[in-house]
Amino acid sequence: MVVRYADGRIIKGYSHDFYPDKPHFHVLPSVAGFLFSNEATEVSVQDLKAVFFVRDFAGDPSYNERKNFLEGERPPGRKVQVTFKDGEVLVGSTVGYDRTRPAFFFIPADPKSNNLRVFVVRAAVTKVRFL
Repeated sequence: MVVRYADGRIIKGYSHDFYPDKPHFHVLPSVAGFLFSNEATEVSVQDLKAVFFVRDFAGDPSYNERKNFLEGERPPGRKVQVTFKDGEVLVGSTVGYDRTRPAFFFIPADPKSNNLRVFVVRAAVTKVRFL
């Protein structure tokens, strides 16, 4: 997972105690894809922008992620555009969005994205628009 804080900090690693309804979890850091430390960082969900569940930590910086759905695509849930306070915009779908809940899961529109799914923290979002 890649943990992105609202203030811009990033932690990459693995978690064995992440649950969407818990206020905090721990991240074990990763170096080149392997765990080299048993020292976990405690992460408070209220401080986050989002948690990105990724294919790999490096990703492909040259890849331009598709920000739309192709004609006829039927993703699970509702199609949505999420705009974060830092200006980042994601397009995808969500099954669990509820404006009264502090966070929700999001699946990117681009199946080739490095992000498999995203746990979006509502406090870091300026706008959620259904498509």
